[in-house]
Amino acid sequence: MAKNQKTYYEIAIEKGYSRRDFMKLSAMMAAFLGLESSSIGQVARALETKKRPPVIWLHGQECTCCSESFIRSSHPLVADILLDQISLDYTETLMAPSGYQAEKSLHDTIEAYHGEYILMVEGSIPTKEDGVYCCIGGKTFEEVLHESVDGAKAIVAWGNCASSGCVQAAKPNPTGATPVRKLVKGKPVINVQGCPPIAEVMAGVIVHLLLFGQIPELDRLGRPKAFYSRRVHDTCYRRPNFDAGLFVQSFDDENAKRGYCLYKMGCKGPVTYNACGVTEWNNGTSFPIKSGHPCLGCSEANFWDNGPFYEHLPKFPGFGIESNADKVGLGLSVATGVGIVAHAISTNIRKRKLIQEGECEPEENES
Repeated sequence: MAKNQKTYYEIAIEKGYSRRDFMKLSAMMAAFLGLESSSIGQVARALETKKRPPVIWLHGQECTCCSESFIRSSHPLVADILLDQISLDYTETLMAPSGYQAEKSLHDTIEAYHGEYILMVEGSIPTKEDGVYCCIGGKTFEEVLHESVDGAKAIVAWGNCASSGCVQAAKPNPTGATPVRKLVKGKPVINVQGCPPIAEVMAGVIVHLLLFGQIPELDRLGRPKAFYSRRVHDTCYRRPNFDAGLFVQSFDDENAKRGYCLYKMGCKGPVTYNACGVTEWNNGTSFPIKSGHPCLGCSEANFWDNGPFYEHLPKFPGFGIESNADKVGLGLSVATGVGIVAHAISTNIRKRKLIQEGECEPEENES
């Protein structure tokens, strides 16, 4: 396999794009990465000089929802990345070859691009019974993973399965499903959490790797801070209803129709870090809470075992009103009642003072 990878700019020119179109692409990528307008030139230079790195995309125990999310995004940047901006040399789901030819593509890429390719893993790795629950090409998935890790420039774990184990690792975890980070030693793993992750978040991670040649800043769970630094609760449009103590009590009540907070319906937004409320899904159309369903916390570790989906947390870390949502409504009711009484007393005292001073006539029922 010859190393004849072309730069992004060369590909753009070959496909008939003008220099103006190329600069528009650079500006779009800079904006998507949250960079200042002054960084557009930096992005353009990177696209002009950097070669397209090859990609190996492995599939273990999963439902392929991460791939589905990625390729079905309506954002044009995602299609550009998949079809034009990366060399997708091996992926069981999308590649045309099968059998011997497919395995040859994997081995050729590992050998020819050792130290240069990006390894992307979708799905958990079974470790019980010597890994017999997932075998590819006569090898266990764990063997395939270790074979591919050594020469990888960067490792990305797509979705909750690869990042945390997801439903396969839920108790009692019969296959011994294990996330990538627990089996890969000596190399950082980028965990792009979610079930599945948001397509534009996946795209943003790839663009960062391609343009800067290094992994983005990660949080304590190995997630890119650019997309996982804020709770869903903090960016949710229903947050004012939570603060006001206005909650949905059942999915078919009037409060649900009014769009009140879904916390009491099991929403895990207060303890879930993701970009759902900002980026949303399907080109910014919606996200679970916006469609009337509570957040399940799918971007958090072990979310499948973190309590029943439709029972809310008794409390969660925070300040003041966030300490216990069950007390919010009662507290506000009491506060409102006290306020009304206080206002009535204050008004009555002020009015009596005006009457005594002769500035106001007493009403018939006042003594």
